[in-house]
Amino acid sequence: MFKKFVSYYKNYLGLFIFDLTCVLIMGGIDLIFPSALKNILNTIIPAGDMQTLAVYGAVLFGLYVLRFGLAYCVGYYGHTLGINIESSMRLDLFKKFETLDYSYFDTKKTGELLANLTSHLNDVSEMAHHVPEDLFISIIMAVGSFIILMNSCWQLTLIVFAFVIILLIYAIWRRKKMMARFRSVQNERSEMTSKMSNSLEGIYLTKAYSNEEFEIEKFKDTNESYRQSRRKSFKEIGLFSSGVTFFTNMANLAMLVIGGFFVYKQIIDYVDLITFFLYINFLIQALNKIGNSVVETFQQGWSGYEKFYQVMQTESSIKESEHPITQHDFKGDVEFKNVTFEYHSNESHVLNNFSLQVKAGQNVALVGETGVGKSTISKLIPRFYDVEKGEVLIDGINVKDYDLYTLRSSLGHVQQDVFIFWGTIKDNILYGKPKANDEEVIEAAKRAHIHDFITSLPDGYETLVGERGIRLSGGQKQRIAIARLFLRKPKIVILDEATSALDNVTERQIQHDFDELAKHQTTIVIAHRLTTVRNADKIVVMGKDGIIEEGNHNELMAKNGAYAKMYNASLEK
Repeated sequence: MFKKFVSYYKNYLGLFIFDLTCVLIMGGIDLIFPSALKNILNTIIPAGDMQTLAVYGAVLFGLYVLRFGLAYCVGYYGHTLGINIESSMRLDLFKKFETLDYSYFDTKKTGELLANLTSHLNDVSEMAHHVPEDLFISIIMAVGSFIILMNSCWQLTLIVFAFVIILLIYAIWRRKKMMARFRSVQNERSEMTSKMSNSLEGIYLTKAYSNEEFEIEKFKDTNESYRQSRRKSFKEIGLFSSGVTFFTNMANLAMLVIGGFFVYKQIIDYVDLITFFLYINFLIQALNKIGNSVVETFQQGWSGYEKFYQVMQTESSIKESEHPITQHDFKGDVEFKNVTFEYHSNESHVLNNFSLQVKAGQNVALVGETGVGKSTISKLIPRFYDVEKGEVLIDGINVKDYDLYTLRSSLGHVQQDVFIFWGTIKDNILYGKPKANDEEVIEAAKRAHIHDFITSLPDGYETLVGERGIRLSGGQKQRIAIARLFLRKPKIVILDEATSALDNVTERQIQHDFDELAKHQTTIVIAHRLTTVRNADKIVVMGKDGIIEEGNHNELMAKNGAYAKMYNASLEK
């Protein structure tokens, strides 16, 4: 895990080295002052050498001006380093999310994923530059002070450093509990973000059912859990900081008492004791920085990084073959051969030893009760999920042998629950073929019978649709999704209740275009409205045990079986 974290510094190694070099010089400048003070008090002032005193003052002034510039570089370029690493991690994490399969997102909350991409990585950013800087300068100050003090009075130095060792033991002892608390804070923060995201996404439903108070009460519990988690984490920080302060004060007290005794015994003089206090102050500042800034920042950042690392280590259940087919002239033959499949949340199989053949250019409709596996079939063809047993074949080749991009580029999928992105109508249609020109977009919109509506709007195709297309009706959203399909011109078309939100007139108009499209492409239609599938080449009636019957509309009506009963019942409604 640590090796992976360090790898993110490679692309910004120059910036990192520059940052630490500035820190190194700053530490050196800070260490000069006590020694300069000692020399001034012991030699220059007693000798009355004001010229040398002025030179010392001028040199120190120049050094402090330099330190001002270095502090600016550390503050600016150090944070730039952290931001760069955060951005690289966020890009990698987003790429990872894009490669994970449906089953991963089935069990995750949107707010939790957003927290991983935002707040958790913000903590990592702070850790990425503050911890190396603060730790580096603390080590410089501690080691430098120790060496200088040992040359001044090794007996007093060793006594004071005994308290430093006790302090470090205490810090290590408290660190484990702090880490556990910060992990808890990260988990509670993810949960709170998830609840907020979920509630805000459903704000229209909340208002429709007058459930504002209900949502507030739910959020109160989550908010209180987060508050308690934060409170407990700061309790650990308080115990840590107070312990560090106590042992620091004990070191000062020891230095005062023992140092005073050493002055009395003339082992050291007053100037040495003052210098000792200054260097010990540097040492204590370094330890406090490690104890407060470094440890707290590290605990928060590392907890966030653990979340990032867990996702990056997640393996997609959809695996590419070692030598996938990256180019293929698809004809459109689709076959399910003895397929068995179940969702992880289900105890029983959705499909059990299921077989179905769809010939290239054929228009096949799947009908039946809810829960018999119709939509599942549409998800297995593009490998949103993989079958447990059996094979799904396209042009006689197992879909697992295709490169995923190649496979899915040949498919067009319109679902009942249409997703509309924030942006313009044009942006949403272009999602079917991002590099299409305006003429192609307009032609696709016309075929989806939404062009007239779009042009009636003040901003036309540049009209903003709002979050999840809130400014559009259900039928308008569905027609935009259908326009995406016409723009894409796939070899295999999957329509999962694609016209359920349309009025009868518009549905008949679009159905005509679908029929034209189906003459050249393989089409699989999942429908509850049986009147929409009358022209299908083959209608497959599905039940809990698989296929009940199949044939065209006239053949199935003549059988007077399950399809005929369903069709007649639909006419009576």
